[in-house]
Amino acid sequence: MSEQGQIDWSPPRASPSNGKVALVTGAARGIGLGIAAWLIAEGWQVVLTDIDRQRGSKVAKALGDNAWFVAMDVAHESQVALGVAEVLGQFGRLDALVCNAALAEPHNPPLESLNLTQWNRTLAVNLSGPMLLAKHCAPYLRAHRGAIVNLTSTRASQSEADCEAYAASKGGLLALSHALAISLGPDVRVNAVSPGWIDARDLGARSAAPFSAQEHAQHPVGRIGKVEDVAAMVAWLLSSQAGFVTGQEFVVDGGMSKKMHYLA
Repeated sequence: MSEQGQIDWSPPRASPSNGKVALVTGAARGIGLGIAAWLIAEGWQVVLTDIDRQRGSKVAKALGDNAWFVAMDVAHESQVALGVAEVLGQFGRLDALVCNAALAEPHNPPLESLNLTQWNRTLAVNLSGPMLLAKHCAPYLRAHRGAIVNLTSTRASQSEADCEAYAASKGGLLALSHALAISLGPDVRVNAVSPGWIDARDLGARSAAPFSAQEHAQHPVGRIGKVEDVAAMVAWLLSSQAGFVTGQEFVVDGGMSKKMHYLA
């Protein structure tokens, strides 16, 4: 979206409807928007949720008839319950839940200065939110043998300084994912996708400040990730092709977490 509030990308052309409904949180921008667009292109009816009501509504309108927007702060159970009820009232079913909404800034103040309010808000959005969504969506997902995908992070297993709140929230979400897989199986599959460095900026920002060749080259695959890399993995995990896959973590990071780093 441009500074003037216009959408600065071309929405995908939707395939014929597959009759299934997906709820994607944090879908007004970045990875969540990429996932929503990919699913629409595969014929899903997608309900986008986000705390940003203005942008979420514009994005859903740009995505076309297969997109519908519901404003939601995932950290508030009353909003989650109401939003899920709206989805069921509108479409009568729910087949997939993608928990992407998060406070995405990984850095917090140094530990000695970390405010408990900031810590609690990060965990409320990044960890309690997916739990609340799973709680309220579970009966409807069970009815259609649906699937959940939680967006975690490679920071769930590796860190840099001053990232305690974010790392803890994503590590907890990874554990929550396999716990849900056991509790909700066999009717509902639950998996986690852990992105690495993904360029989730709007197209205008990418063009204005492209990453350097050196930044791309440090990845074993030779480039920084795109939202489509994550969206493709999520779409596969929601599909019948992944019917034997549950309780797993899928790392989408261009191989960075397997690369040794030494000072020259």
